[in-house]
Amino acid sequence: MSPRRNSPRRKTARGKNTPGGPPDDDALMLRVTGGQRRETGPDGEWVTRRISGAAATKVYRCPGCAQEIPAGMPHVVAWRPYGDGGDRRHWHTSCWDRRTHRSPRAPRH
Repeated sequence: MSPRRNSPRRKTARGKNTPGGPPDDDALMLRVTGGQRRETGPDGEWVTRRISGAAATKVYRCPGCAQEIPAGMPHVVAWRPYGDGGDRRHWHTSCWDRRTHRSPRAPRH
């Protein structure tokens, strides 16, 4: 016979193991927005959302490499957390992950 667990196996709906406690910011953001998360890097703070291939229905231009992101390709959407969303951009996942290692690039016309 196994020993009894004294702690709950699952987290509560609020994101913490203690009922009635305040939820942590990441758990609240995931529950409310369905997958958004905050990332901090040398280029500042960002809110990101990973888009699956099935949910990617439009063509976008990646600001990291200036190439098209075709419909059906998984990618990342990123924007500043305190803006109006006007700076929201769609990035290739690899371009987003390597954005801090690149030099600024002039956009293509």
